[in-house]
Amino acid sequence: MNASADRPPTWTFLTHHARVLVEIARDPEARVRDLAGHIGITERGVQKILADLHQAGYLTRERVGRRNHYSLNLDAHFRHPTEAGLPVRLLIDLFVDRDRRHPT
Repeated sequence: MNASADRPPTWTFLTHHARVLVEIARDPEARVRDLAGHIGITERGVQKILADLHQAGYLTRERVGRRNHYSLNLDAHFRHPTEAGLPVRLLIDLFVDRDRRHPT
C-alpha cells in the first residue's frame, strides 16, 4: 500500500474563503453549521470568513426569520494582483453547475 494514500493532503488548490463562496452559490440559505461541515472547518472559522467576505463586498446577508440569506457579488474582482482583473463569477461558474446555482 502507498503510504501517501494513508495521509490526508496537507494543502489544497482552493482556500477556505473560496470554498465558502462556492457553497453559498450552491445554497444561499445554508447555515453556518452546514457550511462548516461541507468545508471541513469549524463554525467559528466559517463565521470569520463570512465576516471577511462581507466586509470586502463579496457577499451581503439578509436576515429572513431565524436564518440568513446570502447574496454574492459575482462581479467583484479577485484580490490578488495576478487575478485582480477577473470577476469571482469565473470561480463560481467553474465549480457550481448553473442548474444547481441559486440566483444571487
